[in-house]
Amino acid sequence: MSELVNVDKECCGQHEICEKDSLLAAVSKDVEYYDDEELDTYRGRSGYDYTEDEIEEFRYVLETMREDEVAGWMRSLMLREVMLPEELKDEVLLIVGERRQ
Repeated sequence: MSELVNVDKECCGQHEICEKDSLLAAVSKDVEYYDDEELDTYRGRSGYDYTEDEIEEFRYVLETMREDEVAGWMRSLMLREVMLPEELKDEVLLIVGERRQ
C-alpha cells in the first residue's frame, strides 16, 4: 500500500530537501540572480569587511525580495562566493526560519 505525501504547493517535491528553503549550496549548483549582480564585486570578501554603504546594498536587495526568495538568494550568494555582511545574518536566518515553520 503506497503512502500519500502532502507536498507544499511551492515545492516541486522532487528532492529530499526542498531547494526553495535550503541554505545549502550543495543542494543545487545553479546560480540564480535576484537582481543583485552588483554584489558580485564583493566576491571573496569577509562578512566582517563591509562599510556601512556596502551593507546597505545587501540590505536593499534583502528588503526588496519576497520572503520565499531569501533562502535561494543566500544559496546564490554562497555559490558566487559572496559573503553576507555579518550585520545581516541574524535577520536572514530569522526570515528563513520563520518560512520553514
